[in-house]
Amino acid sequence: MNRDYISRKKTKKIRIGDTFIGGDSPITVQSMTNTDTRNALATVNQIKRLEDEGCSIVRVAVPDNEAAEAIRDIKKSIHIPLVADIHFDYRLAIACMKNGADKIRLNPGNIGDKDRVRMVVEVAKERQIPIRIGVNSGSLEKDVMAKFGGVTPEAMVESALGHARILEELNFYDIVFSLKASNVPMTIAAYRMMSEKTDYPLHIGVTEAGTIYKGTVKSSVGLGCLLAEGIGDTIRVSLTGDPVEEIKAGNEILKSLGLKKGGVEFISCPTCGRCQVDLISIAGRIEERLSKVDKDIKVAVMGCAVNGPGEAKEADIGIAGGKGEVLLFKKGEIIRKIPQERAVEEFLEEIHRL
Repeated sequence: MNRDYISRKKTKKIRIGDTFIGGDSPITVQSMTNTDTRNALATVNQIKRLEDEGCSIVRVAVPDNEAAEAIRDIKKSIHIPLVADIHFDYRLAIACMKNGADKIRLNPGNIGDKDRVRMVVEVAKERQIPIRIGVNSGSLEKDVMAKFGGVTPEAMVESALGHARILEELNFYDIVFSLKASNVPMTIAAYRMMSEKTDYPLHIGVTEAGTIYKGTVKSSVGLGCLLAEGIGDTIRVSLTGDPVEEIKAGNEILKSLGLKKGGVEFISCPTCGRCQVDLISIAGRIEERLSKVDKDIKVAVMGCAVNGPGEAKEADIGIAGGKGEVLLFKKGEIIRKIPQERAVEEFLEEIHRL
């Protein structure tokens, strides 16, 4: 398995609701709703869609008291840990924790004097709620940027550690870090640096990555580099679009590195001039039908009988295109022929028999 090639850095294990991140915990995939949190019903409906797609942790924006109050109803209706995203107002952080939030995202240096931070920490300690310090390249403190001559990976790390010291001075250590930039090399450099300096778990992601296509590419490059180096305990793929797409992309990134098991691993060839069936259509239909199948198997859809079975011999089951027909194979061994018009249906029937 690819898993053997990646050695994850051992970080502190932290509990978020009934889920753990860091330590020996599996890497989780999370997202953030884009509904108005004050509309609890719409937010819950979106979270349930995220749950169905394999989301492990979900975050909601909390801009005001009404949103903080909605946390109570949202939490009652979902099945995964709920994170409240807070900026500047310590009272919102306290309200969200009292209303059932499992974690808060808050930069303690941005909420005022130490007494305010202490009040937040007291509630977090009492309820065993962790705090994520989330540093973004677009919102660094002016003094930090002045010290480093602008936005740099070093400036991002300095900012994050500065926020953490405020919590550590109050004997609070259930901390998670994120250091996100829209620039992929800067994001990678910041997380590498932070991974060397701390054992707190890291929430990794490329912020404001873009629309579904371009954002998925940028996130795959950035997260893939870090995960391959063993860096990262929970991930978010930030996309402009339906957040369900973030979960799909995140799970595929983990699967491609052997860091997540379960579900169908789908491989298909790019096709060439040897292909004599409508493989693009066949592959698309099969992939769509398999998206909800929870079998730990590898499936291959190949374009020709010349190389298909051999190239995909590690697949549990596959088809390879012939002339107006496809060949069904298992573990590289050809089993039988199927007419092209029956290819999808019969192939799926075979998969369900496995």
